[in-house]
Amino acid sequence: MKFNQVLAATVVATTAALTQAAPVWQDFSITGLYGENYAHPANGEDNNQQTTITAEYAAKLTYGDFFAFADRANNDFENSTYFEISPRLSLGAVTGQKLEFGPIKDVLIATTWEGNSSNSPGADFNNYLYGIGFDLAIPYFQYAQLNFYKADNEKGTDDDYQMTVTYGVPFKVGAEEFLVDGFLDWSTAEEDHASELNWTTQWKWNVGKHISPETRLYLGVEHSVWNNKYGIKGMDQNDVSALIKYHF
Repeated sequence: MKFNQVLAATVVATTAALTQAAPVWQDFSITGLYGENYAHPANGEDNNQQTTITAEYAAKLTYGDFFAFADRANNDFENSTYFEISPRLSLGAVTGQKLEFGPIKDVLIATTWEGNSSNSPGADFNNYLYGIGFDLAIPYFQYAQLNFYKADNEKGTDDDYQMTVTYGVPFKVGAEEFLVDGFLDWSTAEEDHASELNWTTQWKWNVGKHISPETRLYLGVEHSVWNNKYGIKGMDQNDVSALIKYHF
């Protein structure tokens, strides 16, 4: 492993350790997705069916926040498990200072460990990202985050830079509750791969409230726009998947 990868892994581990404490709040969820327009390098087409089960955990902690998920994906070409573990350390909480200016609510050390395990040859990897993050206060948004990363990529892939935006917007139509949330990842082009843009949004209706006030069961769709998927120039995905999501 390169020195930069060792450093990045250490930063991720240290950030995770520093943010671990009794959570202010935490949330577990599981999601099922089915779509028919996934792009895959095995055939270079965007007409592939895929079923995905996602387990997610999110928590607000005394000294930052923590988010992790794992996707178990099955399609005609492979079975794979992709995960991300993303602890962030609040510089405002650590220093005891309010790092607020304009729409920025806090400044954080942002880290991510992303990895993949697959039965497809050559598809396994571990990448380590580290950089700076911002919590944003935007009207009507439940939350909004902006992170800038330096990525130390494994498997001989050239290192690059990434920007990640995450967001959630709740709204009501009459008595019905809805939530639009998602992320946008943009990474730089390097000599061995193209620049990627992955914008994924979930549009969800809280049908669980009709079961009980505490039940959070969502039905909806996930829209995925992924240009130059996996850094492959011209392999673009535009997929709408059926979605069911339950929060424990």
